[in-house]
Amino acid sequence: MTSPLLYRRATPDDLLAICELGQQLNSLHHQQRPDTYAPATENFARDSTHWRPYIDGENRATFIAEQAGRTIGFITMQVTQFSSPLMQPQRIARVGSVCVDERIRGQGIGRALMQCAQTWAIEHNAVDLRLTVWAFNAPALRLYEELGYEMRAFEMGKHLEENP
Repeated sequence: MTSPLLYRRATPDDLLAICELGQQLNSLHHQQRPDTYAPATENFARDSTHWRPYIDGENRATFIAEQAGRTIGFITMQVTQFSSPLMQPQRIARVGSVCVDERIRGQGIGRALMQCAQTWAIEHNAVDLRLTVWAFNAPALRLYEELGYEMRAFEMGKHLEENP
């Protein structure tokens, strides 16, 4: 019998588990974009300064998926009040990272974490939920499209060999 899944808000006590699981996310990104992402590390605490603000920062949240006391997934998000003279004022929620243990992907955990993000965004009066995904991450793209996310913009880049 499989232990039930629990989805809950992360606490500071979850930081090291998030750092450890985040190495899978970092490995995927480093493999595809070594020019942008540092390699994964066995010194998980290295990444604590990146993840901590999503646990205890203002207008930010992290939810974790837990099974038998083990963190098997997490999602980070934040909400901001967007305003500019050229744009409509909006309260926007943005997903930062979604990570599910690679050994158990495809079981609906990412989908459930995205629902946690949507619920949190609504509770924090956001009118839009946004995210950025790399073009190489086809499984994530497929999930987000299945959940009703639409392509709104393309971010393009060009590596500069020499900086004049």
